[in-house]
Amino acid sequence: MTRIPGPRLTLEGASPTALADLWSGGDGGFDWLGGGPYDGTRDAAGMVFRAHERGVLRPDFGLYVVVRQDDRRAIGSMGFHAAPDEDGRTEIGYDLVPGARGHGYATEALRTLAGWALARDDVRRLFATVEQGNAPSRAVLERTGFVRVGEGEGTYAYELRGRPRPGVA
Repeated sequence: MTRIPGPRLTLEGASPTALADLWSGGDGGFDWLGGGPYDGTRDAAGMVFRAHERGVLRPDFGLYVVVRQDDRRAIGSMGFHAAPDEDGRTEIGYDLVPGARGHGYATEALRTLAGWALARDDVRRLFATVEQGNAPSRAVLERTGFVRVGEGEGTYAYELRGRPRPGVA
């Protein structure tokens, strides 16, 4: 599985076995801060595991568990809703256990994942949606360089574009 190191964190790709375990209420083989992952991680694990079962999960575009390097504790997850489309656009999502919030971990993890993704030839834009009332998550996106590009019922849409590539519109 893919591992993406950051300054204080490592994003560890979750295997199908770990995904199934997380989805069913387990720990996925990780030592979690606060006793276990937050609901968003469990929901995302189920979504990614179902994509794996259908044979549509593309390697590297699944769920990553966010692990602190100093104590090897899992503090949340971050990942992709699907592989990039033909325009190089993919959506990301993330969450942290409550005890890890407010320490800059989400911003660091998102910068790490965004940098890794946008360095690839097949990713040109990252997309995220967030509830309008979720000011901390909006701040994470904005600190990472995402720009608000729209809004829906109770949500804002954000986008981060990669560097233009020669010959690519």
